[in-house]
Amino acid sequence: MKRRIFVIVGLVLFLTTKVYAYDDGDFQIWHTENQEFKINKGSKITLEEEFRWADDAGEFFYHHYDAGFVYSINKHLDLGANYRQVYEKKKGDFREENRPHLNAALKYDVYGFKIDDRNRIEYRHFEYQADAWRYRNKFTIKFPWKFTKLQIQPYLADEIFLDLQNKAFSRNRFYSGVGVNVTKNIKGEVFYLLQSSRSGKIWVDSNVLGTKLKILF
Repeated sequence: MKRRIFVIVGLVLFLTTKVYAYDDGDFQIWHTENQEFKINKGSKITLEEEFRWADDAGEFFYHHYDAGFVYSINKHLDLGANYRQVYEKKKGDFREENRPHLNAALKYDVYGFKIDDRNRIEYRHFEYQADAWRYRNKFTIKFPWKFTKLQIQPYLADEIFLDLQNKAFSRNRFYSGVGVNVTKNIKGEVFYLLQSSRSGKIWVDSNVLGTKLKILF
């Protein structure tokens, strides 16, 4: 009888527990570091490392490493091929994901506003679950105003995630931030990010304070 009671209590707790890892509205901190190595006028090698803390920024739960090659067809179109290795904490352990991705970025100016429309196709390879394909589109607008000697420039961006297997809209990221030119070869960003992710039939939000540091070689 006691065993049955424990089983019933356990099932109730399981069914009432949230299926996502962190609370709706969780505060997180993300930090990204980029390095770009110019090969010639139209091509470059890119490196990136990113680190994330969740659960009110008290738990380190994610990091990735990315390397890629970018070729500029012209001033309006960049093509790139990258490989990303992701480590994300799931059920208390860091799980690995291997993620090659292809990118095409359309760039143009409209009345001084710089517009970047990046399209990305990802192949997500896992050891612990089925592989998957995903499409991402990030649309960025940089405003034509720059402030102080650091050339502080505001921008807005929105990124959608589409899982191609089930053709489901699974995530959205809205950015509001500023870019800063620290020196000629060192650039930075500070931004607020609202991430909305689908978890079953509900959407879970995360409030992110993000920073980026880019070094040009």
